[in-house]
This record gives sequence, C-alpha cells and structure tokens, in this order.
Amino acid sequence: MLDLVDRKILRALQCAPRLPFRRIGELAGVSEQTAARRYQALRRDGVLRVLGLVNPRVYGTAEWTARIRCRPDLVRPLADSLARRPDIAYAHLASGGSEIFCVIRAPLDMQRDDILLRQLPRAAAVLDITVDLLIHSYGTPGSSEWTGYGDNLDPEQVRQLTAERPTPAPGPPPPPADGDAPLLDALAEDGRTTQTRLAELTGWSASRVARRLEALESSGTLTYDVELLPERLGHSLNATVWLRVAPARLERVGEEVARHEEVAFVGAVSGEHNLMVIVIARDAEDFYRYLTTSIAAIPGIDGYSVSIRVRRLKQAASLISRGRLVPPPAG
Repeated sequence: MLDLVDRKILRALQCAPRLPFRRIGELAGVSEQTAARRYQALRRDGVLRVLGLVNPRVYGTAEWTARIRCRPDLVRPLADSLARRPDIAYAHLASGGSEIFCVIRAPLDMQRDDILLRQLPRAAAVLDITVDLLIHSYGTPGSSEWTGYGDNLDPEQVRQLTAERPTPAPGPPPPPADGDAPLLDALAEDGRTTQTRLAELTGWSASRVARRLEALESSGTLTYDVELLPERLGHSLNATVWLRVAPARLERVGEEVARHEEVAFVGAVSGEHNLMVIVIARDAEDFYRYLTTSIAAIPGIDGYSVSIRVRRLKQAASLISRGRLVPPPAG
C-alpha cells in the first residue's frame, strides 16, 4: 500500500510527467535518490507507467466507444484479441463478464459498419454491438486526473507544476518527422527516459534532443500519459457511469464531474446517455456514497446507468497481466 511519499510522487508525476527527480524529492520531502528509487519500484512492480505517446489527432483519428455484448463462454478469447490490437485502447470486461468495453481509434469520416468490420473480428461470441463517438473530453491535464489514492500536494503546488506544461496551439498537431522514430519509441516504453539516454538512442546531441522534445510537446504532437493500476492502490471497484444531461448543461456538468477525486475520465459521447464517466472506488459502499452525494448534488442530470468493470484488460498503451501494467508485445 502507498505511503505519503509514494502518493506525493504519483501526484507530482500526474502534474508534470517528466519532472526531475530532484524536484519530485523536494515535493515529497525526500532526497533525489529516494524519489528515483521509489519511482523505479512502482514502475518495476507494474503499479505505474509514464508514457510518451503520439497524439492520435496527428493521424486524423477519432475515438469511438464500443460496447460488445457477448456469449459469456466465448468472451475472453475475443477480449484478449482486441486488447492486443494497437488501435484498441482502454479495453475491459463488464456486466458480469458478458460485455467488452473498448475504445476504437478510427477516422472520423469512416462509416459505422466500416469501423466494426475493420476493427472487430467476426466471431460467434458477439451478440450485439453499440458504437458511439467520443465527442469531447473534460478537465485539464495535470489537474483533473484520478486522485482517489490521496492527493497530498496542495493546490498551489499543483498549479505551479501544471503551469509549466506547454499549451498546444489549436488545430491538428503536425506529424512527427521520420528521424523522430528512435526518440518516440523510447518514450513510448518509458516517458521519463533521460535526455542523455535519448541522445544515445538517436545519435543526437543532448541540446538537440531538448529542442526536439520541446517542439513536439509544444505542438501537441507528443503527449504524456501516467497510467496507474487502481486495484494495486486499494481501489477494487471500477465503473462506467453513463449520464443523460441536457445539452445546455453538458459543459458545466462535465467540468464539475471531472474535478471529482473519484473520477478518472469524463467525456461527452453520442447516444442516449451523452456523458461517460469512469469512476474508481474502494468498494461498493464507497461507490454508493459517490453516486448519492457527489453525482446526486449536480443539477441537470436526468438519467443514468452503471456498468461495473469486472476485469481490466488494457489501459491507453499497457496491457494488464497478473495484476501488473506491462508493455504490449512488440509488433
């Protein structure tokens, strides 16, 4: 279980994924060496991964949510097959193990049937499929991540750390250059790969690495994701809450929900329930408290449904194997 130092390290990384260990140590009240050692232990144990990823908007792709209802006796092989695909993200089993939920990355102008035929294998396991477009995500990177494990940085520290993150210009980010591949491959494995190591891998000077990182980050081409495994942090119940909100209230409700410490993600989606909320709780009673206090207190919600996650299969870029975050297989 996490102690205070671990929680501060996790929160600092959520605010600034490449923050130097010296500053992380200062925030956590430990030495630079201790901060580095604690981080490496969390990463080695599969509790945490910091990843540098190419923004999918570079390639003109949108994100589609898919709920695939399956025969329970045939669902697992199909779910494992989908989780291994690079264009499938955030896959998990829900509804007692009879439903696969996943996010499909596909072009916005692709027809619904084309998405299913291209991305989902034909299988006798599939009984029904619902696909909706993820229209908008709420919250500010660094300040609206899940912090149910215990946010132990004060608001001013969070503000200072997130203020240092570059604000990409509006519009689609530019694609990376051909020569960026070694740099991006290293960051996709470990988003905190040092500039010295990146220089070795690319054959560039350290100053050129620094300039290229700054250019990729400021353009929005390179983004960072801090993946945590909540089950290893004492939070065993994960749920997707589907809310129905009037369009006039959607922005306000979405932003308010994104600030809840129990929430890992909030997005506006097409479909009857137009707000998707990923909630992480310690247990059923903790989830009930959240629904009946935090959600119940928000005006403008006139309907909801809940899908309980029973097995997590994939985060944005990590598979879950034997209770650990692991890289996907090469190729």
